[in-house]
Amino acid sequence: MRNVSFLLLRSGLRTCLAAAGLGLLSALPAAATPPADGGYSVVKKIPIPGQGSWDYLSVDEAARRLYVSHGTQVEVIDVDSLAIVGNIPNTQGVHGIAIAPDQGRGFVSDGKTSTVTIFDLKTLKSIADVPTGQKPDAIIFDPATSRVFAFNGGSNSSTAIDAASGKVAGTVDLGGGPEFAAADGNGFVYDNLEDESLVLKIDSRKLTVEKRWPTAPCASPSSMAMDRANRRLFLGCRSKVMAVMNADTGQVITTLPIGDHVDATAFDEATKLIFNSNGEGTITVIHQDGPDKYSIVETVKTLPRAKTMALDPKTHRLFLSTAENGQFEVLVVGK
Repeated sequence: MRNVSFLLLRSGLRTCLAAAGLGLLSALPAAATPPADGGYSVVKKIPIPGQGSWDYLSVDEAARRLYVSHGTQVEVIDVDSLAIVGNIPNTQGVHGIAIAPDQGRGFVSDGKTSTVTIFDLKTLKSIADVPTGQKPDAIIFDPATSRVFAFNGGSNSSTAIDAASGKVAGTVDLGGGPEFAAADGNGFVYDNLEDESLVLKIDSRKLTVEKRWPTAPCASPSSMAMDRANRRLFLGCRSKVMAVMNADTGQVITTLPIGDHVDATAFDEATKLIFNSNGEGTITVIHQDGPDKYSIVETVKTLPRAKTMALDPKTHRLFLSTAENGQFEVLVVGK
């Protein structure tokens, strides 16, 4: 609220002017209170036994489970109690986990064996291993086609798998090294080519690349999230910016500074917050003021190497993997 000051020339005018000042202040429109978007911090650490590398995490919102890649297996955590409830073994070089809720199946990209492991969401038991291109990494479920897309870093391709049958529907030649992807729910899948600084728009029914869009001034895009309602892509770039791209035209609308070595981006539709997790040990939080307007909210301290992340839309909490003093753990970030 703006400050109002008065120059009192005579002491007898003090009461009158003070009353007038109060009336003026009450007549002024109240300033808009900024949304209480900040205040995130690490609220809990979940220690997980065993050694090994890690990559993506994935939340099954309906089943209230968090899937965490961990070396040669996937750890499964209840996102409400934060207790470890199981694991999916024998996923060699696991990178990512995709959830197909209507089919009751999950899909794990196994980088070392160039396969995708299909598992039952209720029992966590493995159903089948499906061959893919070389070194599958990022993996997502496309609800428009009920297909799972595994992005193969070793062969610059994507393998499309029918979620219900587990059969390969086809392969998409990407022409570069893929990183993370997002599906718009209308029949298109978007993927970053980090080495080419491009975003690909893929027709998930035809299995063809429809558009190849440059991401400049964003260089080396490594993460992606999407605002489906407003048709905006959020690209986490290794050049220490997050780019906002129009998902229909490929236009880069704006960029905002973020931390170093970003590896995951998440969008909370309810709060309009965008989170970028950075390997330096921070999360850059950005607010979507409008489809084409964005502002930085805060920088949250996490831990070094905590660069992969998943969002639980129900609790608005974030989950990140890292290791501290040799102990593998999942960080819970919230308010």
